[in-house]
This record gives sequence, C-alpha cells and structure tokens, in this order.
Amino acid sequence: MTVRLHEVVSFLDSTLEIEGFRDSGLNGLQVQGSAEVDRIVTAVSASAEVFERAIELDADLVVVHHGLIWGKGIERVTGTMARRLNLLLSHSMSLASYHLPLDVHPRLGNNVGLADAIALQANRSTFGRAPGQETGPEIGLLGAWGSSLSLQDAVLRIGAGVCNGQTPRFVFPFGPQQVRTVGLCTGAASFLLEAAAQAGCDIFVTGELSENSVAIAKELQITLVAVGHYATEVFGVLRLVDELRMKFADLQIDFVDVPTPI
Repeated sequence: MTVRLHEVVSFLDSTLEIEGFRDSGLNGLQVQGSAEVDRIVTAVSASAEVFERAIELDADLVVVHHGLIWGKGIERVTGTMARRLNLLLSHSMSLASYHLPLDVHPRLGNNVGLADAIALQANRSTFGRAPGQETGPEIGLLGAWGSSLSLQDAVLRIGAGVCNGQTPRFVFPFGPQQVRTVGLCTGAASFLLEAAAQAGCDIFVTGELSENSVAIAKELQITLVAVGHYATEVFGVLRLVDELRMKFADLQIDFVDVPTPI
C-alpha cells in the first residue's frame, strides 16, 4: 500500500509544529520526488552516503534532521551539492528536513531523547533561545537527577548514556563538585552557556563546541561537557521511525546510521 507524499509531509509538519519556528534550516519538504511513498528512510544528516543507502533500500522519501537547504538557500548546484541532488532526483526520491522543531519537540525531540538517555528525570523545564531570537520556543532543556551527584559521577552518568560507557571526549570541570541542576541542548549549542548559568545549572551538556566556549564556561564557573554533535542528535530521527510506523503501518520505515565522531 502506498501513501501520498503530501500526506506524510503534512503529518510531520503538523506533528513537529514547524510553523512556530524561525530557523536557520528550511523545515519540511526540501526536494520533491515521487508523489507516492512506499518506503521511508530517516537519518541524522543529508549526505551522499545516506542517499546511496536509501537508494539501496528503494526508499521514496528521506527524512533528516540536517537537510540541504540553509540560510538563503542553495546558491550553486556544483560539487557535493550537485552530486547529492542528482542522487535524489535521478531516483525520484524526496527529502524532508526538520531542524529546531525536532530538537525541542517535548516527546520526539533530540533534547528529550538526550535527557532520557542520561536518566535526567526531575524538574524538567526549558530555557534559552538561539542568538537573535527574542521570541519563539526556548531550545534548552533543564532538569535534575533524583538526587545530586558528584561531578565525577555526573560525567560517568553522561558517558554511560551517550558515549557507550566511555568518558565524554570534552569535559571542562569548572562547576561545583556536587551537581544538582543540569542544562542541555543537542548539536552545537554552546551559545546557551550564559542562559544555562542564569538558569542555575551546575553543568551544561551539548554536542559540539565553539572555540570561545571553554573561556566562557570558566568565567561562569559552570562545567561544560561535549559528547559529539551526531551522538546527541540521533534521538529525534530514531523516534520518528516509531512515530511514522504507528501512523503509516503499511509503509516500510528504516533508520540509516552514518555516524561521525564530531
């Protein structure tokens, strides 16, 4: 049984409430292929490897967190962009992307997935916005464990949940030795450090760091932990697989894992 492309995209658009976001990425359908969908592939980021894997699976639609169209749009169709678009268009395969809406969704989002992975259950609330966005949804998630942990145990808890038991790659232990309040935002979100400190966080967890973030964390006396951009943003597209399977039970829906240590 096939489903119309617009039905799937409309379901994702409404479920993730994309109209409420100002975003650096274009949310929703980015490349239109076949009007009918039999098989969907989800992945973290649009790339030639993801598209080639989707072609091997005979997918009609690829749904990603990081799409192809950002900022002012596609300026040139050359190089890697040309190759990626050719893989999609030559196989009538569509691409849909959901950036901030998939980060912050209260049930399907990357943030809540990361919080669940590190067993951060108590007192969850949101904080902080992206630079230049005075309105709209807050994109950081604040919470606590059932009881405070030593800084060492907190870092071990994060490593166990996200890094396969390994110590997170980047740990800058500038905060208190007892961790009570945890702030997090997946991806490259060290710009939220000051908002996290203002919200009373002892530790802030993200994926990828900017160069100046270590100095800021030191000045704010907050511990900064980075576990990898990809590692923190795999949760949303995995949860979309289950969500899509419940809605479109007759479709084949798979996740394609193309990990990166960054």
